[in-house]
Amino acid sequence: MNRIANLPGSTGISYVAIAVRASIVFIILCGIIYPLTCTGIAQLLMPHNANGSLIKDSSGNAIGSELIGQKFADPKYFQGRVSSIDYKAEASGSNNYAPSNPDMLQRTRDSIEAWKKDNPDVPISKLPVALITNSGSGLDPHITPESAEVQIPRISKLTGVLAADLERLVSKHTESRDLGVFGEPRVNVLKLNIELQALLK
Repeated sequence: MNRIANLPGSTGISYVAIAVRASIVFIILCGIIYPLTCTGIAQLLMPHNANGSLIKDSSGNAIGSELIGQKFADPKYFQGRVSSIDYKAEASGSNNYAPSNPDMLQRTRDSIEAWKKDNPDVPISKLPVALITNSGSGLDPHITPESAEVQIPRISKLTGVLAADLERLVSKHTESRDLGVFGEPRVNVLKLNIELQALLK
């Protein structure tokens, strides 16, 4: 027993010293070297993605991100999906209501009534469900091509842009499935509206 007790590193002080040294090593490795290495690689290989996939105007000012949806209140622009958090990026998420939840049913009714008011020329039967339902994050930047196309009559009427020109705009901004397999065809609303705004000017 005495021999074991006298072995190097068997005292409490030695264990503390080892723990402190190990902690310092892992803080340096995991807290400094690893993050800096990953950041450097990301900045070198994919700087646009690493910096938030920002979209900038002609002056170089950031006006949004490809990854975060925005609210477009003006009916002359394409509208995104309903957001229960009003597109506030710091509060990502949704209420996760059940289909029978009274609040969700009322929100859906309100969305349908707002659609009917802003789009009197489009039958309610053509309204895509995606435009009156909330995405899981509440920040979805995309809509389906059908959700964009169904808004063309309203936008054409308000802006004077020919429907055929708007259709070409939607087609141009329709992204295909990732690797041709994953996800669904989609349209980035911010990119689409930026080009629409340029067309109006």
